[in-house]
Amino acid sequence: MKKINKTTKKLNGITIHFIPYSEISALDSTSRIKKFLDIILKNKVIVLQGRLKPDEETRLIEDTMVLIGTIKGFKGIELEVITPNESNLSMFSKFKQKLASALVGQTNSLTIVGPASVIKEMRKDPKSLEIMMN
Repeated sequence: MKKINKTTKKLNGITIHFIPYSEISALDSTSRIKKFLDIILKNKVIVLQGRLKPDEETRLIEDTMVLIGTIKGFKGIELEVITPNESNLSMFSKFKQKLASALVGQTNSLTIVGPASVIKEMRKDPKSLEIMMN
């Protein structure tokens, strides 16, 4: 019988972690931030359906600033949110969007967060987002 030699190769790729909003909707702010930090510290880029609350985004940035210099190789994060252009919507459609956001959160947005060592730069214009990665 032939013995199979299994070897593991390390790939120098980028890992993208997709998170549906339903996965964080029941979490409190502290748990959401902890979940994001756990993923980011594994050098993964997060793509979230929806967005964090403004105070959660601020706290996430503050917490990562504290980690710079305490974790070897950690340079901070890059964060960007894409939201649909609502200026072309009718008054009734805008009302529906605001009501839905109030009930279930902003699931019509897209949030990208990743370690600054992986994401070199993010450029946002009104219609698109470019992400340059290392």
